[in-house]
Amino acid sequence: MKAERTFSCLIVDDEPRAREILKRYIEQVPMLKLADECSNALQALAVLQTNAIDLLFLDVQMPQISGIELIKSLREPPVVILTTAFEHYALQAFELNVADYLMKPIQFDRFLKAIMKVLPKDVTPYHEEGKQESVIPNQTFLYFRADRKMVKVLIKDIQYIESLKDYVKIFTEKGVVITKYSITALEVMLPEDAFVRAHRSYIVAINKVTSFSSDVIEIEKIQIPVGKLYKQHLFKMMN
Repeated sequence: MKAERTFSCLIVDDEPRAREILKRYIEQVPMLKLADECSNALQALAVLQTNAIDLLFLDVQMPQISGIELIKSLREPPVVILTTAFEHYALQAFELNVADYLMKPIQFDRFLKAIMKVLPKDVTPYHEEGKQESVIPNQTFLYFRADRKMVKVLIKDIQYIESLKDYVKIFTEKGVVITKYSITALEVMLPEDAFVRAHRSYIVAINKVTSFSSDVIEIEKIQIPVGKLYKQHLFKMMN
């Protein structure tokens, strides 16, 4: 996908971790560009007055001025996506005509769906026939939160990924990274011509596979099961 333009984003949230997650997601979508981040609505007002913002990621509950109050104060607000841990603001969000309403903790796949709703059709991360592209076709690395810090993982070093309920284990040539993520969200972030889902709990790097059969994939001495639902697509990708 080659976007003709980028869309300027502003994050407004009083929680540093929430801002960090959104920043990481924005960095992984080529057509989005982070203009600024604010910890409260007063800071956001100053940014909105001096910058052309296309997309506002806005928390609801903040000190002094809430996200709802901020929207009401703007004559011509940008496209707004509300981010909150509370469901009971949904009606107010609907009345204010916000583009989407993301519940925390926000997963990347849900974030991506919101983005695809608000961007023009000619810049969404889809081919004309509707087949999804990798949202980071030229990116060589990803950052993941692990051990209370952001860990850089080179995509070329990833061997395979294992799902553990709300977490994933990313096995690389340099070690293992464990991070809170869904395997489905992570699958969207990886180049689709380099990785393949082998099982509901496993993604493998195609060029790391040393052998495979109808039941098992081997990466060096590691054996990874092949799920029935993924077998046909797996064989197509491997061949």
